[in-house]
Amino acid sequence: MPAPPAASPATLPFRLARATAFAAVCLGLSVTAHVLAGGTVSARNAACALALAFVAALAVSGRERTLAVILPLLACLQAGLHVMFSMAHVASPAEAAGHVHSGLVPGLGMLVMHGWAVGLTSVWLARGEAALWALLRRLCVRLRRVLVLYVAPAHISFLTPDALEPRTLRSAVLRHAVSRRGPPLAACVTSG
Repeated sequence: MPAPPAASPATLPFRLARATAFAAVCLGLSVTAHVLAGGTVSARNAACALALAFVAALAVSGRERTLAVILPLLACLQAGLHVMFSMAHVASPAEAAGHVHSGLVPGLGMLVMHGWAVGLTSVWLARGEAALWALLRRLCVRLRRVLVLYVAPAHISFLTPDALEPRTLRSAVLRHAVSRRGPPLAACVTSG
């Protein structure tokens, strides 16, 4: 994945929106996994977890985040939320007798599931982040073009679509590919 272009820091409303989205995804993943594993999460613990994830995400939400930033952040938050939920979970004596781990030391299956969930969610968040920033860059370019045309129509000669629009990726054309339609020649000769 190429490095994103250097950009100016995001304004506070964008930072808050991005941190809120990250915190909601992080909390949703953690609570869902914990409940599916048989645990319970109180509303107070969920609110504390949301606040923790929001503060951590707000700290890195100033610029476009890549997978290299999102993956460790999400992994650390998931580990912290797992410990927090496990310590707050009140187990019955029958549950405690059948429970393999203490909550602080997860079993291999739980580690694998957490790893898969964190990896897939990180890739999903990174792709969404890249798509959002690409959309915002295109929107800014188009708005700039409209404003320049509206404010100073005499200076439109230097504005070409190639100069303003970010390049779109084109599929690679194979240089040595031979395109032939129809059945192979050997099949035509023997059947005819």
